[in-house]
Amino acid sequence: MYKDKYVFAQLVSFLDRNHFNYLVRKYGGNKYVKFFSCWNQLLTLIFGQLSNRESLRDLIVAINAHQKKSYHLGFGKHVTKSNLAKANQNRDYRIFEDFAYFLVDEARRKCAVDIFKLDGNVYAFDSTTIDLCLDVFWWARFRKHKGGIKIHTLYDIETQIPTFFHITSAKVNDVKAMDVIPYEIGSYYVFDRGYNDFKRLYRIKTLDSFFVVRSKKNLQYKCVKWSRRLPKNILSDAEIKLTGYYPHQYYPESLRLIQYWDEELNREFTYLTNAKHLSALQVANLYKNRWQVELFFKWLKQHLKVKKFWGTTENAVRIQIYSAISAYCLVAIIQHDMRLERSTYEVLQILSISLTDKTPLRELFDK
Repeated sequence: MYKDKYVFAQLVSFLDRNHFNYLVRKYGGNKYVKFFSCWNQLLTLIFGQLSNRESLRDLIVAINAHQKKSYHLGFGKHVTKSNLAKANQNRDYRIFEDFAYFLVDEARRKCAVDIFKLDGNVYAFDSTTIDLCLDVFWWARFRKHKGGIKIHTLYDIETQIPTFFHITSAKVNDVKAMDVIPYEIGSYYVFDRGYNDFKRLYRIKTLDSFFVVRSKKNLQYKCVKWSRRLPKNILSDAEIKLTGYYPHQYYPESLRLIQYWDEELNREFTYLTNAKHLSALQVANLYKNRWQVELFFKWLKQHLKVKKFWGTTENAVRIQIYSAISAYCLVAIIQHDMRLERSTYEVLQILSISLTDKTPLRELFDK
């Protein structure tokens, strides 16, 4: 099946081109295009992500070095710096956004596991800031002399796949991104203490979903009921009512407050949740796993290109971010389908130096 096919061409076979073509027709991506199609653009961007290219010029130099292989790699015959720059600037980023979400759904379906043994999915929500030069990225104003964007991410803790992204300028407050989260009935959402917005948390409760959020130190409340016979490391497990003027108005019902002593970090944590059916240790464990979204952000910035951009417009930045997510999901799909025992980091390192080889994938990863 893969005889005499380049490694990158073998990777591309895991992508659903029919669905991508549907999205291109939906948004008119190939209208008036003669040579460098949206499919060529997608493969060029994924190649740049997997080969760890630093800049647009670096990417074009690498592709030109393999010009005779360009057609078989899927780039087409007209990959130039100007063609790629114009495509990133002018083509509708929603083509790449929708395809990234399509790959996210496929990766989640294949990597589905039930770690926490709960009826709903478990998500962690947080954001990461990417600093930009304001003189170049004029549209991403953050401070007076500084630019930046935020990637607000809903991360599926069980499958380790990011499921939702919301890209804003860095000056947008994190809690505002809670309004656009696609909440699911019966699922669990874990937040850091920067998301203590009781009006938005109450909305989660009214949607029959559950949240776990770390409490702020200045929280005003009164205890209604206490639990006795607490398990190890649980200092307190109580039902409370908020007494602050606005918090009480925004969240009129009772909440559960849990104080937990973390032996590893040697410090105390206080959590608020509406999941009254869970044990206190389950709630603490949910928040403890929130750290996975931080590790994902760190991994994304270290191993994919989302800190140095190949275009300066907002459209180009969005396309590059969604191509990075597509590359991440593609690797996750390959890991599942081929049942690889290597980590994502190892898979990326192997692929980065082997994309233009003709080694079968199985042989490449089994060595």
